[in-house]
Amino acid sequence: MADLRTKYLGLELNSPLVVSANSLSQNIDNILAMEDHGAGAVVMFSLFEEQLKAESEKYSMGLPGTFGSKLDTSAYFPQTDQYAVDKGRYLELIRMATERTDMPIIASLNGTTPEGWIEYSRDIEFAGADGLEINIYFIPADMKMSPEEVEDRYLSIIRLVTSTVNIPVAVKLHPYFSSISNMAHKIHMAGADGLVLFNRFYQPDFDIDRLRMVGDLEYSHPAEIRLPLLWIAVLYGKLGVSLAATTGIHSYVELTKYLLAGADVGMCASALYRYGIPYLGKITQDLNEYMDRMGFGTVAAFRGAMSQIHIADPTAYERGNYIHILEDAKWQMISKNS
Repeated sequence: MADLRTKYLGLELNSPLVVSANSLSQNIDNILAMEDHGAGAVVMFSLFEEQLKAESEKYSMGLPGTFGSKLDTSAYFPQTDQYAVDKGRYLELIRMATERTDMPIIASLNGTTPEGWIEYSRDIEFAGADGLEINIYFIPADMKMSPEEVEDRYLSIIRLVTSTVNIPVAVKLHPYFSSISNMAHKIHMAGADGLVLFNRFYQPDFDIDRLRMVGDLEYSHPAEIRLPLLWIAVLYGKLGVSLAATTGIHSYVELTKYLLAGADVGMCASALYRYGIPYLGKITQDLNEYMDRMGFGTVAAFRGAMSQIHIADPTAYERGNYIHILEDAKWQMISKNS
């Protein structure tokens, strides 16, 4: 049996297979099942500051005019500490998960204001989370906002959070920066302990009959690993941060490819929605069998073996390889038609 242990964010994991942030982790029984079926760690579903604010505003709007009247109807409204059930439940779930499992529990936070990032990240650390993944879900639609301003917004948030907490912090990054490598370096310099590649923006679709926007969630598919695979292979060994791959893991094959590129861990969620939490066990078992078949006793024995710094031709990850691919495709078509 191969040794699947690895490190991520300085944390010891029994497996490189990690559950990414998703709604299944809203239930403690699901979290326990994830560990039982081989998850090395669980990233909790995200805590969204704007959701908490929206609930707070709805609560506040119901209160004016109720106090000081002959019949004090404030008794019909929840107390303010009761309102915080979403945040309180989230923190309590972290406490329960850390107490009842042996795997690292990583919280996920999506803030909108400096105050929110500070308050919630502190609360998360106090609740006992082993790490924090920050998801800066921001689409710069303002045409007056420069690329430098976009980067500065990300970096200021990262500095704020990393200076607030003492637990390791990972940044879930999107692939739309003009220079991924440079931005990754800046994020590392801002204090981040890890990068999660890549965030999936859920773009809207159109209903052409009703003429309205449609927001739906599509599961990832294995073909989506190509972009994060490229950048993990390029960044491996060049930054002092952990690398996590997310998107497209539906079997041990995608997980193995990410590890060969240099990822410390691979994160999955869509496969669990599609096949159920026990499917983690199949991916783990298949990875074990692959490692035995290849003679890899540990994950470290092959992690990064296909990264840019380790392959015989590093230019294979750069534009020059594009020409070779086109040439190969051309000759394959000629061979087929001859």
